[in-house]
Amino acid sequence: MSRRPLPEALPGSLAFAVDRNSPTPLYRQIYQAFRDAITDRRLRAGARLPSTRSLGEEIGVSRLPVVEAFEQLLAEGYFEARVGVGTFVADVMPAPSTARRGAASSAPAPGRRVVALRPRKLLAKKPEPWLGGRGAFRLSQPAVEHFPFTVWAALLARHARNPKASDLHYADPLGHLPFREAVAAYLRASRGVRCEADQIMVTSGSQQALEIAARALVDPGDRVWVEDPGYAGARDVLAMAGARLVPVAVDEEGLRVASGIARSPKARAVHVTPSHQYPLGSTLSAARRLQLLEWARSSGAWILEDDYDSEYRYESPPIAALQGLDRDARVVYIGTLSKILFPALRIGYLVIPRDLVPRFAAVRDAMDIFPAVNPQAALADFLAEGHFARHLRRTRRIYLERRAALVEALRHELRGVVEVLGDRAGMHLVATLPRTARDRAVAERAAARGLWTMPLSACYLGPARPGLVLGYGGVAPSEILTGVRRLRELLTAPGGSR
Repeated sequence: MSRRPLPEALPGSLAFAVDRNSPTPLYRQIYQAFRDAITDRRLRAGARLPSTRSLGEEIGVSRLPVVEAFEQLLAEGYFEARVGVGTFVADVMPAPSTARRGAASSAPAPGRRVVALRPRKLLAKKPEPWLGGRGAFRLSQPAVEHFPFTVWAALLARHARNPKASDLHYADPLGHLPFREAVAAYLRASRGVRCEADQIMVTSGSQQALEIAARALVDPGDRVWVEDPGYAGARDVLAMAGARLVPVAVDEEGLRVASGIARSPKARAVHVTPSHQYPLGSTLSAARRLQLLEWARSSGAWILEDDYDSEYRYESPPIAALQGLDRDARVVYIGTLSKILFPALRIGYLVIPRDLVPRFAAVRDAMDIFPAVNPQAALADFLAEGHFARHLRRTRRIYLERRAALVEALRHELRGVVEVLGDRAGMHLVATLPRTARDRAVAERAAARGLWTMPLSACYLGPARPGLVLGYGGVAPSEILTGVRRLRELLTAPGGSR
């Protein structure tokens, strides 16, 4: 590497390195050196530049990379050429800002960056070490080892090798029509959802579905009911939309609708998980479903029904969706395939009341225009050819076995220490702890030992009940027993639950 000062026409303090062993081309190194000198104000406007030939000789390279660098700098406006005179540094740098004397200035101080205030709450959240790994007992972790990847790869390849011209251009903000038709047929048959393909919007998982719904329905300052305890991801989305969150308690019959009405009768919306309450696992009773729908109808509120893992129910058929009871088009239904198939798929969907479809489509178009077509095309075939139904049946048996293994291990190893809740459905359950326990501290110590248990208190906005939320979908039965025994050691040690 050679380092030489630039010719006398330029400031003597300016120097740059030419490294012949660097993967960066020589012309790029020369270009970068001049650009940095200009933006750092070491080279000022009007400075005359040497000829490309003399500069090349001066720094020990041929003329060609110098010419390429100068051409790039001229094209970007850092240099200017004056016919018959030469090449000079262009006047590109703004004048340094100075505050007016004798007057207060509201402009930000130099170097300060003004940012939006809403993300402050997200940044203020405490670290969540229980989300830092995979294995026992990580939430939302399906049995990916049982997914038919050979079939999936063949379907993706089918559409990648022979794409339709229409699939390569800008598409419908709602998503790929054949996939939406397959989703609508599946929801009508399995979830009792009243919908057609023109009401389906494909999203990047259920999280984006929540984001689109919040943008379409909620204005800053609007009150929105949220379950307490409930899904923190939904609370974050609604808070980012400027909503004022109204925590509403849940019990063994799900959301306490009367409590919500008493606290905020004119709320704009409610986020609810009626088929499998997150995280406690209760089911919204028929009486409360009808009460919630009547409140929404009479108050003009919207119901965001988050049906995140309702396909997995072990002691009865899956509970029909709340949306199927709706006769006033107040329910926006949210579902996902990412939890059934694999999380990296990032495919979810909305079922939108027909009169709101243009509004939701406009929001989607402003966000990311439309979802990627190829995965949807492959998924349409995955559903139509029966692969989805077979995978669902297979994983139901797997999760039933894993749930039984976890319940048995908890009752055998931690009898009298924990109480099991919400084990009738889904891919997680709750193990409550004594009222004096500090579940966050327990979860942090568990994460340090490779056990990914979420503290139940992290799901609350109000007074919290301590406990651990344990996922079992992605854990083999042999790992479950080992994990519970390690958890017992942690909890039964002196001060273990504090």
